[in-house]
Amino acid sequence: MPLIYYGYSKSHPRGSSAKREISNHVLYPYFEHLLASAVHVSLAPVMSPLDERTNPKTGSSPLGHQKALHPQPLPVLLTLLLLTLAGTVGAQDNSVWRVWEGEKRMIVVTTPEWTAVQGTLTRYERRGPKWVKVREPIPVVVGRAGLGWDPALTRQSPDRYRGPVKHEGDGRSPAGVFPLKAGTFGFATALPGSRIYTPLTPTIECVDDPASRYYGKMVDRAAVDQDWKSSEKMSLIAQYRWGVIVNYNMAPPVPGDGSCVFLHEWSGPANGTTGCTAMSPKDIVDLVRWVNGDVQAVLVELPKPEYLRLRTHWELP
Repeated sequence: MPLIYYGYSKSHPRGSSAKREISNHVLYPYFEHLLASAVHVSLAPVMSPLDERTNPKTGSSPLGHQKALHPQPLPVLLTLLLLTLAGTVGAQDNSVWRVWEGEKRMIVVTTPEWTAVQGTLTRYERRGPKWVKVREPIPVVVGRAGLGWDPALTRQSPDRYRGPVKHEGDGRSPAGVFPLKAGTFGFATALPGSRIYTPLTPTIECVDDPASRYYGKMVDRAAVDQDWKSSEKMSLIAQYRWGVIVNYNMAPPVPGDGSCVFLHEWSGPANGTTGCTAMSPKDIVDLVRWVNGDVQAVLVELPKPEYLRLRTHWELP
């Protein structure tokens, strides 16, 4: 399994819990080669002086024309060293790749596979060192094309995160870990107790034009110089009656990686989204209020097989 170097990468600014990871896909074959070489040398057949003896009566060797072969042991210390090195790499199976930094609430969304549209959402709270489930799972839908890895993860560790990758306009919801610290929004003029709430007036838009300097941002069209050719007129989208902003590709945004990712109301229990995660009207109202305060919350979204694979490495519930 991969080793981890605890340093911050350029794609994850300081303050992010994503660490620069070093893959062991090169180290494993290296140690396997050394170990195999050790076994080969230790068992390599060599000729013994006894093999040169011949039978005085027949004039032939004890094995006919074949020489007797005897293994020569590899030095014990070298063998132990190779075994230790190989064992050290193997022990990385339970290494932690992601460290939580103050998050107290977690939303876990899983789907059966990468291309599935329907999934479930479960809420957890951090209590001491453990994540504790605080709500039963609810049904959700993701992108019409399923899920795709956050490109920031695949750029950092391509061998570790294999599968489809999220891009602008591909109809996939991003897979990975995303803070929920940009607040909530809705058609109401205010949300009592909200830490950050944006009322969707007619001039609020979310820019999805990769060429714009406002790419991936919710902006008030009346307050900025418009430089985009494509955006979502949010007040005209009925499913945005209530919503949560997902911090995906926002700090800073990478053009083309995808934009305007939210948790919001669905148009139906089998209808995929353009790249968001959606749920019933009742469930989104409850969720908006749950992530509304000052407690740090995070979204984890993965296909179930990937969730099970990463459960230990990401310290998931």
